[in-house]
Amino acid sequence: MPAAWVHRLAVMTVAATVFLLFVGAVVTSKGVGLAVPDWPTTFGHNMFLFPWARMVGGVFYEHSHRLVASGVGFLTLLLAVLLWISEPRRWVQWLGTFALFLVIVQGVIGGLRVVFVEQWFAVVHAGLAQAFFGLIVALALFTSDRWRRESHSVTVTGAARVQRLCVLTTMLIYFQAIVGALVRHTGVAIEVHVLVAFLVVFHVFLVGRRIVSIDSPRGELRHPVVWLGSLLVLQLMLGVGSYLARFSTFAPEWSPAVMVALTTSHVVTGALMLAVTVALTLWSFRLLQPDERRVPTVVLSQRASA
Repeated sequence: MPAAWVHRLAVMTVAATVFLLFVGAVVTSKGVGLAVPDWPTTFGHNMFLFPWARMVGGVFYEHSHRLVASGVGFLTLLLAVLLWISEPRRWVQWLGTFALFLVIVQGVIGGLRVVFVEQWFAVVHAGLAQAFFGLIVALALFTSDRWRRESHSVTVTGAARVQRLCVLTTMLIYFQAIVGALVRHTGVAIEVHVLVAFLVVFHVFLVGRRIVSIDSPRGELRHPVVWLGSLLVLQLMLGVGSYLARFSTFAPEWSPAVMVALTTSHVVTGALMLAVTVALTLWSFRLLQPDERRVPTVVLSQRASA
């Protein structure tokens, strides 16, 4: 199978996962995560044969969440199989297999959340969802034609620092997603969520400054920085709105539709920020070669000439 089709399937899986995150966020924002009390069945029916006429109210959102999740699982299975068939890089094949394992575990934890009615399962479910999304974004990047063509091409002073900063920023955004899930599902740790938000803002600023300082930065580095900055501004506005809608004294006056729109958009925008930082981090390791790596070569050549 042509590599381009495998890449298209990976991109399709990324898009489906974004939609799944959106639907899951709507379910949480509406508080209908337990509208269907059984799992893996739906009111005793096979999940895929549940009557459409009974999909009303909270059942519509929760059952739709299950159906979309099943679609993402099927796409991940197909991607993993095609990677083993046509992908020559063994490590990419194993990444596809791990993505399949992760989506299966994610589905099981989502089911346990329903069976045991335990909030902590919901928090773990949300954290794994973000991890799976980041992995699928990485697979879409690794299977792209641009990634295959590019290699280390620019030796940059301080490139290792840029790479470490990108990794740290990605980890902070992922940690922020977990803390956000804790706030959404339990109502605690809002102070930690705000503190980490300040750290994320600071690190995004540092990442942007470092990459802009590189002479003629590649589009693969420059474009994600622009997107990351734009998403950060949007995320801060949504975060303030979500906080006011849930915790302020004026919260009862907000319409439910506005509250759902704010909190859902906040979750999805955070996931998009994670995707951008994952791509930025991977490109920084692909394109930037720290100048420190040249030192041993110079020393060896001097010794050889002597």
